[in-house]
Amino acid sequence: MGKAKQQKAENVVPMTQPGPVSVIIVGAGFAGIGMAIKLKQAGITDFVILERDQRVGGTWRDNQYPGAACDIPSNLYSYSFAQNPQWSRAFSGAREILGYIDSMVDDFGLMPFIRFNTNVQGMHFDEQKGRWQLPCEDGTLWEGRSVVMASGPLANCSLPAIDGISGFAGKVIHSARWDHDYDFSGKKVAVIGTGASAVQIVPELVKQARHVTVFQRTPGWVLPRPDYRTPGWQRRLFDRFPAAQTAVREALFYGHESMALGLIWSSPLTRALEAFGRWHLRRQVKDRWMRRQLTPDYRLGCKRVLMSSDYYPALQRPNCKLVTWPIDRVSAQGICTAEGVEHRFDAIVCATGFEVSHQGTPYPVTGVGNRQLADDWSGGAQAYKSVNVAGYPNLFLTFGPNSGPGHNSALVYMESQLDYAVRGIEKILRENLRMLDVKPEVQARYNIGIQKRLAKTNWNSGCKSWYLTPDGFNATMYPGFATQYANQLRELKEKDYRLVPA
Repeated sequence: MGKAKQQKAENVVPMTQPGPVSVIIVGAGFAGIGMAIKLKQAGITDFVILERDQRVGGTWRDNQYPGAACDIPSNLYSYSFAQNPQWSRAFSGAREILGYIDSMVDDFGLMPFIRFNTNVQGMHFDEQKGRWQLPCEDGTLWEGRSVVMASGPLANCSLPAIDGISGFAGKVIHSARWDHDYDFSGKKVAVIGTGASAVQIVPELVKQARHVTVFQRTPGWVLPRPDYRTPGWQRRLFDRFPAAQTAVREALFYGHESMALGLIWSSPLTRALEAFGRWHLRRQVKDRWMRRQLTPDYRLGCKRVLMSSDYYPALQRPNCKLVTWPIDRVSAQGICTAEGVEHRFDAIVCATGFEVSHQGTPYPVTGVGNRQLADDWSGGAQAYKSVNVAGYPNLFLTFGPNSGPGHNSALVYMESQLDYAVRGIEKILRENLRMLDVKPEVQARYNIGIQKRLAKTNWNSGCKSWYLTPDGFNATMYPGFATQYANQLRELKEKDYRLVPA
């Protein structure tokens, strides 16, 4: 990272045994590491990071499949307070992003604060003590005055709910649990899914496997990804003059911010982007029938827009086939489609995404009066400004309900959440509060406004996507500009919270 942004470890002796701490951070991915940095910068060092895995990285640790990369430019998909002048490409791969997370851990001296192989099994708020209690799989019990849930919405991968998949005799691989020891050479491979992971995996698999069959349920809008190798002079410039990189980052931010006008709401820009997507398809796919199969029948932005310049060419390779018949079931030898054909394979790759908690929680979370967060979210997850939930004092979420971006870097939204959480934690510690709890009526009023705004967006225009619950409730996306989201989190308003002194 840039020298001006480096911060070495302080002379702090973190806790080595479970015990009461000021802050517990759950998860050591982008959110958890960013939260730890922000706490240290605020002078709060009595915290611990509980990580269920053996290393940091979160989503980028788990998603190391061939071709894995970010679809947001590297200089924007990074923290403004920890910029990296040495990105090798305009759109960095997963390994380089994971290395960036590692560098933040080293540069900010975070390793002593992390407890690896510590899998949280639940959370319970003790109203008398004003502390959260977190039992872990290894038998330890952690207590903290505040908790930051930084496990993220893309933490648990999910196999598709297809009959017979557990009985397949060949190899089944999920994109987020890639088996790097499996040799695809000479193999017939099926890929289920055509989303953000699939459009990166397929171009790499066709280079290795004897034959690849891609099973598509719904075509996506695909736009070209302008990737290139970063020239050496640019790296040297950014390293010597961090302000130059900041200027590029600002330009990228406002360029992406303008895309909200076409991706979030239906507008002339939406139709222009759709025309651009169709041009990209015509330019790369010459066969009319295949173009028809790959043309979406829904508004651009309703589902996640895909960024790829090599997915369409990969589908046209001699050893690749696109199948659009619905999958009926998986047999021991392969995949049976609705028209009665059995396609036989050596391996099935599931690029089918994650279990996104629209309504539940990854483990039981018990708040005031033994209320359960899973019950409170049974009709759809809701929070106040995506960060706090009424009835769960001193709890702060990252990537909470309705904080998803449709057009800009997720880390821009993340930074605002981290700063807001620090303000709340500082208030709890400074004023010795037993509870900082958002008022239910404030949370309800906020979410009524959010859902009214969402009703006018492309996400709620009729297609099915992982943004929505089965009954169509959107608990995922934020219906506005990133600047609007950040502005609402600039101040923690005391009148919105119930303050209970210790």
